[in-house]
Amino acid sequence: MEVNIKEQIRTVFTRYLEANKCRKTTERYTILDAICDMEGRFTLEELSEKLTADNFIVSRATLYNTLRLLLSMRLVVKFVLPHGTWYEVGYKNENHCYQVCTVCGNIDELRTTALAAIVDNVRPKRFRKDGFIIYIYGVCSSCQSKMKRKARQKELKKGT
Repeated sequence: MEVNIKEQIRTVFTRYLEANKCRKTTERYTILDAICDMEGRFTLEELSEKLTADNFIVSRATLYNTLRLLLSMRLVVKFVLPHGTWYEVGYKNENHCYQVCTVCGNIDELRTTALAAIVDNVRPKRFRKDGFIIYIYGVCSSCQSKMKRKARQKELKKGT
């Protein structure tokens, strides 16, 4: 992650902790830094492994509590998908469109301006929209090919 954005996130985090009279612990900042250093989406297990690899052992409770705090501040975004829960830095309130394969669990981000334009034009009443996440569920081309091969093999076995 860009150093400038990481510093902005740390500043927002510090101000929030001070304003809400929360403790500014080494554990919280180390977890925040590890999250900022993660590439794209990550699971809680991947975050824990990264901290362990960095020789920083932290309890599961501290990890969960810090993640919950960052989620409430919207510095981290949570994705609950059929094959698990993923997290991602969400500081910029970016819009996301994902296609999710319901067979293998593969997740790809769609870079589509048309879909984003449609959602951006929605004007909810008495509600300030900050961003959106759209999941499109289906079957990826790899899984479709595998399913077709299996079906053909079944047909060939029936024919013999």
